Amino acid sequence: MASMVYNWPHDDVQVIVVTDGSRILGLGDLGANGMGIPVGKLSLYVAAGGVDPRRTLPVMLDCGTNNEELRTDPTYLGMTHRRLTGDEYFSLVNEFVMASFQRWPNALMQFEDFSTANAQAILDAYKGRKLCFNDDIQGTGAVTLAGLLGAIRATKSGQQLRDQKIFVVGAGSAGIGVADSIRQGMQHQGLSEREARSRIWVFDDRGLLGTKRPLDDLSPQQRPFRRDDEEGDLSLLDGVAKHRPSILLGLTGVNGLFTEPAVREMAKHHVRPIIFPLSNPTSSAECTAEQAYTWTEGRAIFASGSPFDPVELNGKTLRPSQCNNMFIFPGVGLGATGVRAKAVTDEMLYAGVQALAESVSESEIEAGMVFPPVSKIRNVAITVAAAVARSAMYHGIAGRMPPADLEDFLERTMWKPEYRPVVQDVY
Repeated sequence: MASMVYNWPHDDVQVIVVTDGSRILGLGDLGANGMGIPVGKLSLYVAAGGVDPRRTLPVMLDCGTNNEELRTDPTYLGMTHRRLTGDEYFSLVNEFVMASFQRWPNALMQFEDFSTANAQAILDAYKGRKLCFNDDIQGTGAVTLAGLLGAIRATKSGQQLRDQKIFVVGAGSAGIGVADSIRQGMQHQGLSEREARSRIWVFDDRGLLGTKRPLDDLSPQQRPFRRDDEEGDLSLLDGVAKHRPSILLGLTGVNGLFTEPAVREMAKHHVRPIIFPLSNPTSSAECTAEQAYTWTEGRAIFASGSPFDPVELNGKTLRPSQCNNMFIFPGVGLGATGVRAKAVTDEMLYAGVQALAESVSESEIEAGMVFPPVSKIRNVAITVAAAVARSAMYHGIAGRMPPADLEDFLERTMWKPEYRPVVQDVY
């Protein structure tokens, strides 16, 4: 790896997005065919965050594939052995990470679409030591938390995040990442860690994580969210009826998991139930926008991972929001690299969350939106980036101090797609 990174012709790399193709969207193990993911994510860094495309580096770590169809396909371009595991796998990842930061010490590295089994372990190995973060765990958690803060504003109940009961349906890396971000958000609002966890219920495909689930059956990241006060044999419908959650989040990839009885039961107890089916693509969403609005008589506050069209209901147009990571990660990258931060900390991410939540105007909240329109994405990226950069400076992990007008500095550093004529028109 140390020699391979020097095959890249550019000495100045600002953002690296790396995947091993093991868990692509809702498509699973695509092996080397997952290369489109880092390319696509970096396109969003360019379009939304103003990163110069010449300063981006998309990477596929080809560790083999367990997809039998690909392994027997003569046109498949990747390695056809089964995936590396254990020390052999992690040593390869480590060699890549160390080599990359050796050549580009000021770059941000984003881990993308790694399998649930490996994603958290890789993040834990470098979090706080290198300028890196995992988009599926931290990015999804951050953008969801920002959406929830906006949604709670929209309820006009006077409540805060700390007052909510939240069901997180899906206990993979994204689901646990969301649950942990919510836990951190509640702690920022004054709850203890134990109190925050007591307001979060996490479900997987076997039901609620409860005392019937031996700790050895759960990952280290899942164990803190096991309920000590419940056996755990609750179905989603029974859980909604018993605990009356105000927020329902889906991160399962299972289409139709949010059933009409469960949503109607939730709506019986809350004037403005908050329903976020976050699985991608649209065909994997736990429910559609039309279903959520219809089953709640148009009262639901809705955001989804993939876009849904507006819904006409009772003469009113309801516009669902899209809870997309692009609202957070380009700003994180821009802000962290702008001040040459030494790491991406939880405090920096929470600062970005607050900035994103506050960038939604009152008129947008009134229209049922919990995220800004995509047309504002560059302004949103600057707002998030400035908050992230200020947090890094405040906590003493910034490598340089920019001018006082941070937003102006960040905007001036953004790449803009301006194509100037090579030959001047003489007429």
